Amino acid sequence: MTRAAPIAFIHGDDPFPPVQAALGEHTDWPGLLAVGGALSLQRLEQAYRMGIFPWYSEGQPVLWWAPDPRMVLQTARFKLSRSLSKTLRRFLATEACSVRVDHDVGQVMAACAQSLRGGQAGTWITPDMQAAYAAWHRAGRVHSFEIWQGEHLMGGLYGVNIGRMFFGESMFSRCTDASKWALAALVAACRRRGIDWIDCQQNTAHLASLGAAEVPRAEFVRHLEQACAAPAVGDWFYDPQDWLLLGLKLPEQARAPAHGAG
Repeated sequence: MTRAAPIAFIHGDDPFPPVQAALGEHTDWPGLLAVGGALSLQRLEQAYRMGIFPWYSEGQPVLWWAPDPRMVLQTARFKLSRSLSKTLRRFLATEACSVRVDHDVGQVMAACAQSLRGGQAGTWITPDMQAAYAAWHRAGRVHSFEIWQGEHLMGGLYGVNIGRMFFGESMFSRCTDASKWALAALVAACRRRGIDWIDCQQNTAHLASLGAAEVPRAEFVRHLEQACAAPAVGDWFYDPQDWLLLGLKLPEQARAPAHGAG
């Protein structure tokens, strides 16, 4: 590694530097763009529209990232394997199991904070991060897709929606394939709403196995400019009929009518 170049320190309402100023791959902190500032809703909105996200550990200042390349799941390329289809159909056919949207975002974030990311404990989802994204959820931007067995949360994910773009944040599982089922439900919902890309932030083998791939940052930012400027998608809710958009034949027990969030 080469010695890290100077990075921008931001305060208050200071604007972000251009994403091209982020540290390169041959530095100690590849993708790091800026340090400091607060997790206000206005700051978060500005960041995501530019292709920037916060990622830091407790005790650190807020670190803002814009990596190049960027990991993206194009919803048309999502891979619903035969084995995943089998376990998903079995889950959907079980009376005590359900998919819920925005039923308990706080519990989903807390569970994700206890999971792993990059081989390390998920301490980056700090209490401050959870509070900020909970506030953003109340403002209508943050959503969760949840897998429930009775009243037990078995897996899920949460992320941010702006216009026709969804930014995935984190996922977790407490039983085999639960996070994949939640992601499949998200992909189906995105297809219904005309969302073509789901931001996955950084490359992992797990995401690649489901169809995600890296794109150059410049291409990602160009897509954001159009997708985030598009009209809002409206309400988020679970509709069992969306599984048909993934080519999944529904078991009879799962053919319930659409219903509202939660």
